[in-house]
Amino acid sequence: MKKLIFLNILETIILVLLVVVPLRTFFFEPFFVMGSSMEPYYHAFDYLIIDKLTFRLREPQRGEVIVFHPPFDQKIYYIKRIIGLPGEEVKISNGKIYINGKELKEDYLNNEIYTPGETSLVLGKDEYFVLGDNRAQSFDSRKWGPLHKKFIVGRVLIHFSLFKNLLKTTSYQ
Repeated sequence: MKKLIFLNILETIILVLLVVVPLRTFFFEPFFVMGSSMEPYYHAFDYLIIDKLTFRLREPQRGEVIVFHPPFDQKIYYIKRIIGLPGEEVKISNGKIYINGKELKEDYLNNEIYTPGETSLVLGKDEYFVLGDNRAQSFDSRKWGPLHKKFIVGRVLIHFSLFKNLLKTTSYQ
């Protein structure tokens, strides 16, 4: 009986080591959103599943939401949206974003957005310009410059708003 229990436990451990660990290490990783820089679409404590494989097969695209290590601290993670791509000129002026001289239309943001700050730069090879959706509250490429591709962990694949949905269904009398 004890031998059977031991074998079941051993089988479970081996299964985890062979399946779960590689999946989490190379393909998917869970995260919680902390902070308000991506509101109104991503809120504090939203749960994310990050796809770590896609950017090994293709280049990141404008508008994608990514998780990455900021260039100034490799121990923490940020979530932002890709605005500028390698080789592009990014300019922020009078609250608007221009890519190679043309105003950027951000269809993924469903209202007119004002982007504070003044910036003008040309992105190098493997450099991206990232911004939070909540531009007034975001610490992003406007402050610390371009993000190198090597710091990108992955793109948001699945997004759960656990607390937002809980608040909708809970009434306080």
